[in-house]
Amino acid sequence: MNHWEVSRMLLGSNCGSSLESVALPESAVAQSSKHNFDLQAFCFHADKELLREPRMVRVGLIQNSTALPTTAPFLDQKRAIYAKIKPIIDAAGASGVNILCLQEAWTMPFAFCTREKRWCEFAEPADGESTQFLQEFARKYNMVIVSPILERDLNHGETIWNTAVIIGNHGNIIGKHRKNHIPRVGDFNESTYYMEGNTGHPVFETAYGKIAVNICYGRHHPLNWLAFSLNGAEIVFNPSATVGELSEPMWPIEARNAAIANSYFVGSINRVGTEVFPNPFTSGDGKPQHADFGHFYGSSYFSAPDASSTPSLSRYRDGLMVADMDLNLCRQLKDKWGFRMTARYDVYADLLARYVKPDFEPQIIADPLSNKKTI
Repeated sequence: MNHWEVSRMLLGSNCGSSLESVALPESAVAQSSKHNFDLQAFCFHADKELLREPRMVRVGLIQNSTALPTTAPFLDQKRAIYAKIKPIIDAAGASGVNILCLQEAWTMPFAFCTREKRWCEFAEPADGESTQFLQEFARKYNMVIVSPILERDLNHGETIWNTAVIIGNHGNIIGKHRKNHIPRVGDFNESTYYMEGNTGHPVFETAYGKIAVNICYGRHHPLNWLAFSLNGAEIVFNPSATVGELSEPMWPIEARNAAIANSYFVGSINRVGTEVFPNPFTSGDGKPQHADFGHFYGSSYFSAPDASSTPSLSRYRDGLMVADMDLNLCRQLKDKWGFRMTARYDVYADLLARYVKPDFEPQIIADPLSNKKTI
């Protein structure tokens, strides 16, 4: 099997060819070298249409490790993360990125599974310090920025949510989305800190396209991906924090499958590194107490509706992934496969309506001869 066939099987093909790499400005490359972060860029094409011009948009993903030990003063940890993120955002801006997404809870260590309440100090209002920090970059680079944070809802009793704030290219706050699904697996029992989201499945119509945010554990729920599609998303970001032992075999598959099934682009972001906490904790899965969750394996990447995907960023280094994408590809794949026309939403809706009722009975037809001996 030749190189092209191997690449096609692993990463798919885009308009019949391997995904093209893209050369970025020297200033971005210099930032990557100076600050030691992985920098990759690719282009997703669409077929040429007769009635529509190409709808090219440049999109970026940032993955990063924390900057200081978790034992450092909280304010120092926040300031250090801001300082670490700044040159990566500047590289995205220098590269002409139109829409940029950061990783889940980027302003803090991923402390949710320690079950210690003191980490709630990192929570902030949707228009708080981290948003104000990013608004300057949004205005400077004419860039939409998706900022996943731990949100403190001051208007509702200081309730805490896992939230993505959508900052417009003029520095305005377009809106926010709160994480729909809370994991209850291994160390990831995050309901100590925040509730299931109450914002539904919003799609944000930005200057560069319709985007949505499927936060972390929501990627394991196909109906969550579907809902963003039904609301018209063209790009769905999946900012995450997940470790190798738990999920790495699933990581290259789920988002790519969602892009195919829902005819949109997906940007998958995972943080990097091993974060060690001062107090050991247990997870209820029989393992002895431990002070870290395991290795956050990075490997952020983009997927397209035609089943093509970029290679992944590093498993160990901070990184910026950039992709040019022609959003016309979304409609072209809808037309090709007809998933929306052939789906039976009325049938699914009927099943779901019955399923959520206490008296639901599964539709099982038993073989009347199953208890009789066969010769």
